[in-house]
Amino acid sequence: MRVHLTATAAAAVRRGHPWVYRDGITGGGGSAGPPGERRRGERSPRGGGAAAAASGDVVELSAEGAFLGRGLWDADSAIAVRVFQRAQAPALDERAIAERLERAFALRDGWFAGRDTTAYRLCNGEGDRVPSLVIDRYDRVAVLRLDGGMLAPWLDRLLPHLARALGTCGVRSIGLRARAPSASGDAEGKEGKKLAHLHGPPLPDRLFVRETGVAMEVDLARGQKTGAFLDQRDNRARVRALAAGRGRVLNLFSYAGGFSVAAALGGAGRVTSVDSAPAAHASAQRTFRENGVDPAAHDFVTADAFDFLEKARGRGDRYDLVICDPPSFAPSERAKPRALGAYRRLHTAVARVLDRGGVLCAASCSSHITMEDFLATLDDATLERDDLRVRAIHGQPEDHPTLPAWWEGRYLKFVVLE
Repeated sequence: MRVHLTATAAAAVRRGHPWVYRDGITGGGGSAGPPGERRRGERSPRGGGAAAAASGDVVELSAEGAFLGRGLWDADSAIAVRVFQRAQAPALDERAIAERLERAFALRDGWFAGRDTTAYRLCNGEGDRVPSLVIDRYDRVAVLRLDGGMLAPWLDRLLPHLARALGTCGVRSIGLRARAPSASGDAEGKEGKKLAHLHGPPLPDRLFVRETGVAMEVDLARGQKTGAFLDQRDNRARVRALAAGRGRVLNLFSYAGGFSVAAALGGAGRVTSVDSAPAAHASAQRTFRENGVDPAAHDFVTADAFDFLEKARGRGDRYDLVICDPPSFAPSERAKPRALGAYRRLHTAVARVLDRGGVLCAASCSSHITMEDFLATLDDATLERDDLRVRAIHGQPEDHPTLPAWWEGRYLKFVVLE
């Protein structure tokens, strides 16, 4: 099946961008809006050469009669094709995909050869040139997550290759992160679980892993992402170092308490964790105990972060280290203006409870917010003070690689101001 691309889409593919949107296929059939704003559920465009294609079908990309590459068709996503190959040979089949996965796994063997870190990303989808497939390792468990539906028809064929390759790494069980509603209509499946068993021994609901020597509880069955935010691993280590000698630390949107336990282990006198989910605090407290830290010596507050900050300011509370890592405020380009406003309101409120001489760690996980956009929400006017400077800027760690032409992959921003 051949798909003909517009000149603009063809140029992007040649540069190495792994996505072809529907309006990049000649023959019409798609919104002309910016990337990420096409309507989900659009069918394949007529005249584009893929009118009969089903999700998972291999398609050949061309422009002006020249071969550009091969990819997999997605009938239901705004991204019509995920590009896997830009060479004529070999054929795009399960063996070719398995070989790329094995190369990705082999890289991590060198990066995480010791046992002080047992949780990391084995495959970062487009960044490892296996579009839409994320594989996270949690000790002896691997959890897969699919972005879109084009790889779902391939899972049965890929699973034997995956089981063999992961087995050599010490992984025994494989699970799939659920994305669609179950037959019962429950979006998270039975009892709210988001994990389906694919291979090996039964999957635990929860387990402890180690991250740079620190124990961390991971909720595989019901947690966020594939169970944990592995992309903040290096930044948690940075917070541990920053916490030395700090009397009062505030961790907003604390989730399972990764930054909180890092600060406590780094020597913080008292850490306050704020999250709207009480179950997240229970997980954080178990992580504290696993690391030999008494959670009773710290505070766990179930509250909306904005409300907490307003009340903290009214009480005159001050903190000398604040970590602010909210969920994505900008899931789409259309949401960007509203998201920037939310970041400004949040950072203004945070600065009002940050003591003089304190450190602010501000994070954003949205690819639609650029680094310059994000820094503009941390300027003097927003923070209402002129005593802070950017000490460091960080992104995601090495096990979350990206591609030069794929700007969407550079989503994580972690700014340290002091």
